[in-house]
Amino acid sequence: MKTVADLEAKLAEPSEALIKDLSKVDGDIVLLGVGGKMGPSLARLAVNAIREGGLSKRVIGVSRFSNEEARRELEEAGVETISCDLLNDDELNALPNAENVIYMAGNKFGTTGKEHFTWAMNTYLPGRVAEKYKDSRIVVFSSGNIYPFSPVSSGGSDETVAPEPIGEYAQSCLGRERIFEYHSHKNGTPMAMYRLNYANDMRYGVLLELAKAINEGRSIDLSTGYANVIWQGDANSMALRCLTECTSPPTIVNITGPETMSIRWAATEFGKRLGKDVIFEGTESATALLNNASRSHQLFGYPTVPLLQIMDWMSEWVQLGGATWNKPTHFQERKGKF
Repeated sequence: MKTVADLEAKLAEPSEALIKDLSKVDGDIVLLGVGGKMGPSLARLAVNAIREGGLSKRVIGVSRFSNEEARRELEEAGVETISCDLLNDDELNALPNAENVIYMAGNKFGTTGKEHFTWAMNTYLPGRVAEKYKDSRIVVFSSGNIYPFSPVSSGGSDETVAPEPIGEYAQSCLGRERIFEYHSHKNGTPMAMYRLNYANDMRYGVLLELAKAINEGRSIDLSTGYANVIWQGDANSMALRCLTECTSPPTIVNITGPETMSIRWAATEFGKRLGKDVIFEGTESATALLNNASRSHQLFGYPTVPLLQIMDWMSEWVQLGGATWNKPTHFQERKGKF
């Protein structure tokens, strides 16, 4: 894994299971908020699965598309694109109908000081989208942030744990789910709530943040001493496969890797790979934001890319000075301030 082209190709490799599941759902796929971190790779993965399966579906990516190069690259990959401000009712209502919707639009970083915009994106807009696409299947991107912090020995929060969101971002994520849930009950719209933390590719994620800090000689804060991670390609595949699990009332599915990953352990492993001493500060808290994804593993199987493989790729990427995005996870945040 040495170039962005290598990375994008790996992220866009469809599994036989994904192809089989997409063959079970009729109709085209609209991706709302396709311009975010996961959207472009998810769109390319969907196109490749459709091609390899000989399926008859369109993949339509919707975003503001402030980056025209990103839009061009999606179109070259076979994704139809539409520029749209989803908060503009006229533009939203002009979007094509589709049997399948992946809802990725939302706001997280920069919430503090712009709380009104976060709530508009995360709770007002879902109601407008749910009405527009009331006759579709909808997979709603959500977040493990809506769960309470749990003891690190607990295995994390599964889907039966009641939400206790900390801070306005997490509260608005629960609001997003509740608004979609209301419309599912009202209109009978089949939905799946996709609660994710934390996706990683070479350009962002918890593992990149650890590897970069160690490579640059910065200390590792252990106050949040455990986290969950998953390869973005697997997270994308599971999002698309959730289309087969949409129900009314909505199905809830946690998405992450199987490990409760120790930050101390992961940092030590990166130190070995990078040939660097690791500097720690603080001590592990008794609790962390942890997501138990056993149900999704029962539905979709374990992630195809294991944790140590991601770490091997990440170490090589950091040593080569590979491209990264300035999109920190803030997984250490314990008071909900984003």
